[in-house]
Amino acid sequence: MALAVGIFAVALVLIATEWVHRTKIALLGAGLVVVSQTIEQEQAIEAIDFNTIGLLAGMMLMVKLTETTGVYTYLAIRAGQLSRGRPLAVVMSLAGTTAVLSAFLDNLTTVLLVVPITFLLADALDIDPIPLVIIEIIVSNIGGTATLIGDPPNIIIAGATDLSFMAFITNLGPIAAVAFAVVTAVLYLAYRSKLQVAPEARQRVMELDAAGAIEDHDELRRTVPILVGTILLFFVHKAVGLEPATVALAGATVMLMVSRQQLEETLSGIEWPTLFFFLGLFVMVGALEETGAIEEVAHGIGNLTDGDRTAELLGITWIAAIGSGVVDNIPFTATMVPVVRELQAGNAGDDAYWWALALGACFGGNFTLIAAAANVAAAGMASKAGTPITFMTFLRAGVPATLISMTLATAYIALRYL
Repeated sequence: MALAVGIFAVALVLIATEWVHRTKIALLGAGLVVVSQTIEQEQAIEAIDFNTIGLLAGMMLMVKLTETTGVYTYLAIRAGQLSRGRPLAVVMSLAGTTAVLSAFLDNLTTVLLVVPITFLLADALDIDPIPLVIIEIIVSNIGGTATLIGDPPNIIIAGATDLSFMAFITNLGPIAAVAFAVVTAVLYLAYRSKLQVAPEARQRVMELDAAGAIEDHDELRRTVPILVGTILLFFVHKAVGLEPATVALAGATVMLMVSRQQLEETLSGIEWPTLFFFLGLFVMVGALEETGAIEEVAHGIGNLTDGDRTAELLGITWIAAIGSGVVDNIPFTATMVPVVRELQAGNAGDDAYWWALALGACFGGNFTLIAAAANVAAAGMASKAGTPITFMTFLRAGVPATLISMTLATAYIALRYL
């Protein structure tokens, strides 16, 4: 147990400090727990959640195939034009587009698509792009909270449970919508002075050619209907007896069959480092579970809460939010899943424990710049564009946004589940 905990703790520190790429750390940690026989090879393979891996791979393939059509660029430009260059409308349209795409694609993919267009719009409007990018990062994490496929913590939770796509929407969608509205409004008020737009700049935005962003109309007609159909199938996957990974991979397979894009180029669009990061992470967490470390943590939380359901639900939410902010909500959620399963054992069938974990991990992804993969990706693009987002710059927006959304989440849990 000591070796499993020590390896995992060192790995988390290195992931948090970003001294070495997190995928390298996860794979090294997984290798160490297997080579040291902290976990047997067969148990290590069983610890890997292939439902999560399959879901991510399928969605990555579909997004890659549809991205080349230019449809996402078109949506971003149209969002700016519908706002007619008015600051509040610009913020709400970009934030709304980001939140919706984050819910039905995933928040990491969404920021990779939306942030470059935001720099284009900000340049046309002659305003600082950083407030817009920070708002997009924050609402991507909030929007991703609403669905099973929107945020990696939810994908991990879905892989560990039999919770359906509709269950995620009906339980997390309402609070995600409220948090989005409140947090976006607060952030707009905080950044209002930096978002003033001159009349001539508004005209430039209206002159952008949104239709010209569609680069391949034939490919658009072939692939986008399949993406829409796959998303619709997620709503009924439980009723038809299909796992989320099966739905995503089936959609990706059909799209590959009808697309005229080169297979090798399409496969290069898969974020292989992310998938291998998950593989290594699952093995390390499996070692913690096999050695009894997870059970000890669960008992510790149980002793602190004295088995009180209210204390357990709220404790899970806030511990997940703070832990995700310090480390990264992906490894922290993977670590918490077996802990929550242990705590839930005394209340069999009580899914509120999973919703508490999802809200804490997803909303906690806004705490710091390293709390979620989407944050890191957006910051990297901002640096390449010559306008870096510093840790403290993001912290000034992320901490208030997290506290507001977590306060709303606490009230929501109290009203709905207690």
